[in-house]
Amino acid sequence: MLTGVASRELPQWSRQRSPGLAALAVLLVLGGALASMMLVMRADERMSVIRVTGRVGAGQPFGSGSLQEARIADDGATYWPWSQRDQVAATVATVTVLPGTLLTRAMVMGGDGKAVAGKTVRVGLAFKPGQAPYDLRQGERVQLIHVPGRRNGFGGAVVVAEEAMVDGVSYTSGSAGQATVIVDSVVAPVVAAHAVSGEIAIAVIHATP
Repeated sequence: MLTGVASRELPQWSRQRSPGLAALAVLLVLGGALASMMLVMRADERMSVIRVTGRVGAGQPFGSGSLQEARIADDGATYWPWSQRDQVAATVATVTVLPGTLLTRAMVMGGDGKAVAGKTVRVGLAFKPGQAPYDLRQGERVQLIHVPGRRNGFGGAVVVAEEAMVDGVSYTSGSAGQATVIVDSVVAPVVAAHAVSGEIAIAVIHATP
């Protein structure tokens, strides 16, 4: 006869699975499948935008050589579409744009889409000693160069207008002290901003003989 511990039967535990847990597992599987399907569908909704491949300083033209196509998901941001690359190439940057940046409207002068090159305006400049040739003359073709001052850390000089026309010059002590130049309307705001700070130099363009 079995007595004591030997006579006791081990308890039998039920291995029934909870219906709630089973339903949750099914929902998780279905949710994962739906998410994967949405990712595949969104892959076809990517848009082509403009990416900058090289550093473009504020006031500098982008040029077609610094623009590259990038494919991204359409998140509603105001990126410049790749189809408008020719328009962007003819404009200038409002801020310094670093390589790899996706170009937004705010980074382009006249980023409302109305920026077009070819319209000209007259801008007045005042020169400090050494910022302009002493014999600057009306009618000369010139470059306008941003030369940062002491407060900006004496950074490198940057051309802000590849070509402008001198419309008038006034002289102080035999040297050019002020000038009115004709520039493209796209770069005029940048030129004017640097001129107010006294950080614009002018260089005469001479034709190659």
